Amino acid sequence: MKLSQTNLLNQRTRTPVTLTQLGFGGAPLGNLYRKINENDAQATLDAAWDAGITYFDTAPQYGLGRSETRFAQALARFDRSKLTLSTKVGRILEDCAPEDVTPEAFVDVPQKRIVFDFSYDGIMRSYEDSIVRLKADSIDMLFLHDIDAGTHGQAFEDNNLRQLFSDGGYRALSELRAADRICAIGAGVNTWQICEKLLGEADFDGFLLAGRYTLIEQDPLETFLPLCLKRDVGIILGGPYNSGILATGPIEGARFDYAPAPEHILQRVRALNAVCQDHNTPLIAAALQFPLGHAAVKSVIPGASSAQEVRQNVEVFETPIPPALWADLKSQGLIRPDAPTP
Repeated sequence: MKLSQTNLLNQRTRTPVTLTQLGFGGAPLGNLYRKINENDAQATLDAAWDAGITYFDTAPQYGLGRSETRFAQALARFDRSKLTLSTKVGRILEDCAPEDVTPEAFVDVPQKRIVFDFSYDGIMRSYEDSIVRLKADSIDMLFLHDIDAGTHGQAFEDNNLRQLFSDGGYRALSELRAADRICAIGAGVNTWQICEKLLGEADFDGFLLAGRYTLIEQDPLETFLPLCLKRDVGIILGGPYNSGILATGPIEGARFDYAPAPEHILQRVRALNAVCQDHNTPLIAAALQFPLGHAAVKSVIPGASSAQEVRQNVEVFETPIPPALWADLKSQGLIRPDAPTP
């Protein structure tokens, strides 16, 4: 596959938001799991830009603002008119005592705590805070971040949706879009069901879906992805490696869905890997390219924590994959027979 461009449409004006099919996910630059020094972080961003990647995604959560501030340095070097930038709203970062810092999976973070807020004021404050951290005049896309039940439970999701639709959160997004302060709105989540629910309530331009349409998982083919095609809503696919296992293969300690992979997942990946080996194709290449076979998927955004990882992502994205590989995966029941392939 070539490093080409595609469009996600603004549902209000039908104006295209340009994305490279291979984007850059900014979570690792928030010091996800390990510290990255500033020089290496900037070299990573430069490597992405030099490779022709022009879609960059970040979030306040990533290192409690550290990813966004690192992006700010790069934005000062890059041609902003050729770059598409997304960040996320719903998490407010507040100063706090050292014992109240909420780093989640990030290390060496600023002294901040996270407060979830999907109300009108919360969305507006989150947006303005990101503008300051990014030192940007504008942001192209805003995603509601982890608005779903996730690890916090159904009551958390219900409260967030109440804030979004009753307390003005969606109105805030709509006002920002109508005023051309942003181009597109959506949600960045780990489950496709909440995206389908949101589409039943209001007009969204696209969703950043992490890890739910991959070589391992194709349940969104049932109802969600057909709905996206019907509504002309674009999907940006984060986490194409299902938190790691489709990149590393079924090795000891491989991670799936942010945790050690269970045995049934390891067995499934062993079978996927065997077919890839039969066709002299790296599993990671098949994993990265597979989601783009579906017309609703506009971009895949693997993370990278070094310039070398960026170059590796580009290499596997451009690796030729024989059509017979996809046919064998289907014939062996490893991917759904109705899954469109690149």
